[in-house]
Amino acid sequence: MRFFLPFLFLTISFSAYAQSSIEELEKQLQAATFATEKLALTYQLGDLYLSQSPKKALELGLQANRMAIDQGNKSMAGRTAFLVAQAYEYLKDTRNQEVWLKNALTYAKQAGDSDLIIRSVEKRSLIAVKDRNYRRAYEINQEAFEYFSAKGTSISELENRYALQKVGLEREKRQLESERNTLQEEVGRLGQEKEQLSTEKTDLEVRQEVLVKEKDKAVEEVSKKEEDLQVVSRAKDQAEAMAAFRQEEVALLSRDTLEKRYLIEETRAGLAEEQLKVSARNSLILIIAILLVSFLGLAVLLYSRYQAKKRNAQELKVKNEEVEKEKQRSDSLLLNILPKSIAEELKRNGKAGARYFGEVSVLFTDFINFTRIAEQLSPEELVAELDTCFQEFDRIISKYPDLEKIKTIGDAYMVASGLGDRETLPITIIKAALEIQEFLSHHREQRIKEGKPYFTARSGIHTGPVVAGVVGMKKFAYDIWGDTVNIASRIESQCEPGKVNISDSTFQIVQSVFDCEYRGKVPAKNKGEIDMYYVVAEKAREAVEA
Repeated sequence: MRFFLPFLFLTISFSAYAQSSIEELEKQLQAATFATEKLALTYQLGDLYLSQSPKKALELGLQANRMAIDQGNKSMAGRTAFLVAQAYEYLKDTRNQEVWLKNALTYAKQAGDSDLIIRSVEKRSLIAVKDRNYRRAYEINQEAFEYFSAKGTSISELENRYALQKVGLEREKRQLESERNTLQEEVGRLGQEKEQLSTEKTDLEVRQEVLVKEKDKAVEEVSKKEEDLQVVSRAKDQAEAMAAFRQEEVALLSRDTLEKRYLIEETRAGLAEEQLKVSARNSLILIIAILLVSFLGLAVLLYSRYQAKKRNAQELKVKNEEVEKEKQRSDSLLLNILPKSIAEELKRNGKAGARYFGEVSVLFTDFINFTRIAEQLSPEELVAELDTCFQEFDRIISKYPDLEKIKTIGDAYMVASGLGDRETLPITIIKAALEIQEFLSHHREQRIKEGKPYFTARSGIHTGPVVAGVVGMKKFAYDIWGDTVNIASRIESQCEPGKVNISDSTFQIVQSVFDCEYRGKVPAKNKGEIDMYYVVAEKAREAVEA
């Protein structure tokens, strides 16, 4: 899971912006002035064109191969030859595919590129199997096996490493699937709650309609009671008129009789009016009670919805925090693979173009007699010892912000300084190299006390121009190329155990900071004689300031 998420992100981004990447690389290729930069850009263009236009990829692969051969770059000669073979495979030209796979295998052996050797052998074996030439397939694999055996590395070791990586990826995949299932269950539960809220909303709307109808009915009944009151009022008026009429009878009736009759009529009229008022008052009280109960139920329902909404908001906040943590984790993992500026460019644009740096210091540290010492340790002990050393190397490098770990190549450790936007001096990379040698010295003493084999290492540093960029579509990597890298490797190979060897170009920059011992002109493979210096120690601060 540590590498899976960024890898997935970059793969999707790379596919979406493939066409724009081609256009950008073509512009960079037209503007390139250095042979190594042209070689790297031509190879990348050919790789991008491979699935879109095999003929164009073939043309670019042949150009890159000629350039690599002219520059004496065996590693790139092998990779460009493999690119040409892939183009012929897309064009279904098996005969030329076989020829260029042989070329790729030859250059890969010369460059010691184990990965390219295995890929070339695998492709050639598949061609032989398709032709039902099983003996030829066996001979191809046997030849690779003999090569790896002679070089101290077996196919089984590479397979074991691959198997360990595959198990790790499978475990991360299962964990991701488990997390995905959990999120899907959460989404399903939230969907059910959403449906429940929708149902409650519908019920509330129905209740509102019922209340509106009941209110209209109550208003209608009040109106009717008012009409009844008007009828009573008219009846009263009639009664008063009748009373006036009765006055005419006063003369004919006795006073007592008249008063009794008047009282009886007045009492009847008052009782009728009072009954109508009581009936209207009771109806109004009933309507008010119904409305109060309805509004109380509505308030309870609204409060329940408020609580549910509050709970959902809290859960959403928690989910957002989890998403933010995952994003921060992904960013952290991406920064473990790429420099910060390259990672930001990838997140912003979905791609990262190659860049030229005029003054970069490259450090190679390599263990001496690694194969012999490895034979004295079990696989678990060997991996544990390498992990202990490389973890300490990483800790030392992380102390200096301008240093960038490029990669580990078997038992070799590669670091560069000066790949940022600001120019830096090779002072910190020399300090780091000295600290690495100091750690190995103390660690060697501890291993001797325990009666266990130990590692000693050489360190070589050279300063010069490089081209840096992200290459590959699967298992992408940030790497640097150029003659500076090759010279740094040669300087490391000419170093004595436990020392730090630097070139003249590096010495000219740091001679005022470090005490160095001139070694004279030392022969380097394919580079002639090179002025080299051993770094003795850092000068005292007073001497530097003076």
